[in-house]
Amino acid sequence: MHITSLASLAWKHTQGAIAEEIYLKGGIDATRPIAFYAIVNERCNVRCRYCAYWRLPHYETEMTNEDWQSALLSIRDFVGKFSINFSGGEPFLRRGFIDLLAWCNANGIMAGVTTNGSALTLRNVEKIVAAKPFNINISVDAPSAEIHDYLRGWPGLFDKLSSGIGYLRAERERQGVHFPITIKPTVTSRNFRHLPALVDWAKKVGATSVSMQPMNRWTPETYDELWIEEPDLPELEQVIDQLIAMKRAGAPILTPEQVLSLMPDHFRGNKASPDIMPCRIGLRNYVIKTNGDVESCVHGFPVLGNVKIQSAREIWYNQKARKVRSDTVACDKLCLITCMSQTSLGDRVKMGLQLVKGGSDQPAA
Repeated sequence: MHITSLASLAWKHTQGAIAEEIYLKGGIDATRPIAFYAIVNERCNVRCRYCAYWRLPHYETEMTNEDWQSALLSIRDFVGKFSINFSGGEPFLRRGFIDLLAWCNANGIMAGVTTNGSALTLRNVEKIVAAKPFNINISVDAPSAEIHDYLRGWPGLFDKLSSGIGYLRAERERQGVHFPITIKPTVTSRNFRHLPALVDWAKKVGATSVSMQPMNRWTPETYDELWIEEPDLPELEQVIDQLIAMKRAGAPILTPEQVLSLMPDHFRGNKASPDIMPCRIGLRNYVIKTNGDVESCVHGFPVLGNVKIQSAREIWYNQKARKVRSDTVACDKLCLITCMSQTSLGDRVKMGLQLVKGGSDQPAA
């Protein structure tokens, strides 16, 4: 990630923030999406205890690379330069996905990916780095195999992804390609006590940063086992205080302080307080699903349109999308999913600077 890319994105976010204020205060809809996400497949080779993808009775038909290219060019025609994060399922299981990453780079689209790390073999990493991704996010839930592999349902995965991070760092240096590597844990009752140690582990293996998100409830285990219940919340608050102190002391924690501090409220099931409302998700998010449907919020709001039959501009400004924007602004759900959490412009700039600083290869601590 280069400073010129950050500057371009910062300007987009500034424009977006202005448009959001105009919408909220004057009702004039000049908004454009500024946060782009793409779910390229639902198939996954890992059986995470808090995830439902691997349990689905059938999977959505995946779009072709040509479909994705058309959708991404339509976004570029609409908003100009942008970044997008691909995820799944496990995106590297999708045939031709690395080719899609390379196409994005060749066409000025800053494309990152979130992976469970299972595909970071020596052979694959050479191709991944050559595709010049904008960033690589790796899901890691603990600094030890015992906890991580239990939560992810794959014995040996922790050692495999740890080796993969080493391959990524070495191949970045060999090819002279620079991008950040972010560790992304999902916070559960099983791992929250180990989050400070995970930050130290991330530094040790040479990752750029750590970005934490609390678990949501959508599998049996999230109700029966993994939710952080009231008796453990005082200890969670102590861990959060420790993480905030580490972040202020320079630890590579990407998660904004506000998001960290609200995690206990998330597990208590509290609503969003007036001081962090209104919700702006509907004013900025553009999430492309596996079948081409576009959403702005994952919490039950209607689909805005479909990229296979509509342009990005048509999707964003149609009546359904305008209604969703109005409804999400009024929503009081406390949503802390990291990739979609509401961070201020200042927070986003700080996050970008941290990623730029750590995007080149540096020796492990």
